[in-house]
Amino acid sequence: MQRDSLDSRFLPAPGHPPVRWRIAPDLVPYSEAVTRMEAELERIARGEADELVWLVEHPPLYTAGTSADAADLVSPDRFPVHATGRGGEYTYHGPGQRVVYVMLDLKRRRQDVRAFVAALESLAIGTLAAMNVTGERREDRVGVWVRRPEKPPLPDGSPAEDKIAAIGIRLRRWVSFHGLSLNVDPELDHFDGIVPCGIRGYGVTSLADLGLLISMPEVDMQLRGAFEEIFGPTRLDREAG
Repeated sequence: MQRDSLDSRFLPAPGHPPVRWRIAPDLVPYSEAVTRMEAELERIARGEADELVWLVEHPPLYTAGTSADAADLVSPDRFPVHATGRGGEYTYHGPGQRVVYVMLDLKRRRQDVRAFVAALESLAIGTLAAMNVTGERREDRVGVWVRRPEKPPLPDGSPAEDKIAAIGIRLRRWVSFHGLSLNVDPELDHFDGIVPCGIRGYGVTSLADLGLLISMPEVDMQLRGAFEEIFGPTRLDREAG
């Protein structure tokens, strides 16, 4: 079944507590983020904490998912490289990119990994739509893409398109962690040190590259609205020290 035909709604049962919505005020080192995500995951799995969405920015770095091919790390000495347990291949994170870590208990929602990935794609697409950007999914490429008719066509003659949002998740005891990244205004040449997500022949773009100078708080507001349409209510959660 195609992802765009899957039901993207992952609403919890009535009476389920709102998802905590947390925004990190400063750049978060990647190793620290993983440690904190795993601690939150365990608390959620044990029923000791409500679900959590954590919005962060990282210092410049590359991450290698479980399917990463070493040949796709073009510049291994450019930025720190972190091996990570999420699915997918190499990705870049850095300032100007909104990383959305999603810690949801799918036992309380729907235990369907493929549909969950489609829901995260819908989250990015809905966020972009609120800013008048048309994001699209591709069956052969996870993530969200935008068409670039102003660019030369690809070698096979198909229209150019660039990736604007990447998705990579992991589940433990049916609680998700990792999530998605949306390019707001990162340094796009930082992506040159890898083959992003192992996909050759396509570019990477951002809201700023598309001519939209939108602040991170504005993007966060649209993300939250799109998230609640798919996953249900949220409540603001103070950043834990």
